[in-house]
Amino acid sequence: MLQSGLREISLGHSPDADDAFMFYALVAGKLSSGDLRFRQEVSDIESLNELAEKKAVDLTAVSIHAYGFLRNDYWLLPCGGSMGEGYGPRLVSSRRKTKEELVRTRIAIPGRKTSAVMALSLYLGVPPEELSLVVRPFDRILETVRSGGAETGLVIHEGQLTYAEEGLTLCADLGEWWKAETGLPLPLGGNAVRKDLGIDLAKECTRLLRESIRWGLQHREEALAYAAGFSRGLSPEKVDEFVGMYANERTFDYGAEGRKAIEEFLRRGRELGMLPASAGVDWLPE
Repeated sequence: MLQSGLREISLGHSPDADDAFMFYALVAGKLSSGDLRFRQEVSDIESLNELAEKKAVDLTAVSIHAYGFLRNDYWLLPCGGSMGEGYGPRLVSSRRKTKEELVRTRIAIPGRKTSAVMALSLYLGVPPEELSLVVRPFDRILETVRSGGAETGLVIHEGQLTYAEEGLTLCADLGEWWKAETGLPLPLGGNAVRKDLGIDLAKECTRLLRESIRWGLQHREEALAYAAGFSRGLSPEKVDEFVGMYANERTFDYGAEGRKAIEEFLRRGRELGMLPASAGVDWLPE
């Protein structure tokens, strides 16, 4: 039970090492948060997307794809997200497949409103309803492909680094494709805050999140040790590599290029019919 005068903020993040790294200082009491106390809600990204649709979490990681449906209720923060700098979700299979073959295969995906799925559809030029998609938990994608439950897997999180160890072959790196297509990083996850918290509280939550990211970057070894608990068996070297991919200076501040990447990603999603016509970004006011 909270002491009188304290305010609890529900904080959603996915159970992967980069999110754990950036939120560590905030949830471990490394920062002075005044009268705010943060309660973690750790769930896979598709579950967090669904919680946000119900306005059931105050400050949360969401897929950029899902944010296209959340604009009325959430501001998108200019920090705390994950972007692929020429790398991203990967399509893997037992053998290399052409784009034409991929359109015809069953593809195991980690959730219909994940950014990985929107990137997949943009890459193939086909809306998801015209593809044969099999939804599986993100940490079961590789197993689904190995067991024949799907011919191709769309892997996120640490699966991007371990698929070859499972005997699978890369068909396409969607972040690499997006970079070649647009010259921009591929926006995957972002952080959003409920508008009904009010602008002052939303800004304070954002300030603390940014401080937490900076603390992790400045105390990398300690934050990595915590993040390793969310890495599902990765070696310390792989944890370090994965966190470096998605929790870095871009996470601390998207900058003009990062903001442009998000807006372009959502624009293309609208054009493909995956998002409502009103989808766009309401950035948290400065």
